[in-house]
Amino acid sequence: MEYAAKSLAWRSIFGAALCFCWTSQSGAQTRATDSRWFPIPETATFETGDTWAHQGQRYRLYGVQSCLRGTFFTNEHGLKRDCGEASLAMLVALIRDLKPLCYTAAQIAGDTTHFVICFAQMASGKSKGSRVDLGMSIVTLGYAVASTSLEGRPVHQAYAEAENLARRSKAGLWAYPDFPEPMSIILRAYSKANASPSTPSQTLPTTR
Repeated sequence: MEYAAKSLAWRSIFGAALCFCWTSQSGAQTRATDSRWFPIPETATFETGDTWAHQGQRYRLYGVQSCLRGTFFTNEHGLKRDCGEASLAMLVALIRDLKPLCYTAAQIAGDTTHFVICFAQMASGKSKGSRVDLGMSIVTLGYAVASTSLEGRPVHQAYAEAENLARRSKAGLWAYPDFPEPMSIILRAYSKANASPSTPSQTLPTTR
């Protein structure tokens, strides 16, 4: 896919995200010996640009919302492309390149979905030794956004700041004027579904 090919150049533009990373050798050593950390298996099935499944369990990046499958943007060649597929391709490319370790930050009782935070340690280049947050990476590169509560508050403020940076610099999918920003779509749908019959649809709030 064209987005998987483009993702090979992610290192050249990733410098803008390094201010959100940590340089901690002790942290890396802790991860290596802490059983709570686990790799993303090569046999995992990627469902969206923020979620994968393995052995009956689902893993979703905490605080991240990828593009929705079935929503489209127009690329630089004037062709319609599935936004969800673009997010998914970038997530897969980052995971294969970074090989991060993850831990479960939250889980709903009785649910098989683990909300995870994933980090990798850069092994080479100017950022060698830096701890890279996978969720921060995909948001900063413009292939996902920061998830919010139903009231529009960011789940993780640092990701919201990364999203603002990506939007201002027109990184990734933000470069396309018709980018179907997923949280706006989700919140509009929620508002519409929960509006009273007497509430005019044009008065419903949006996040953008």
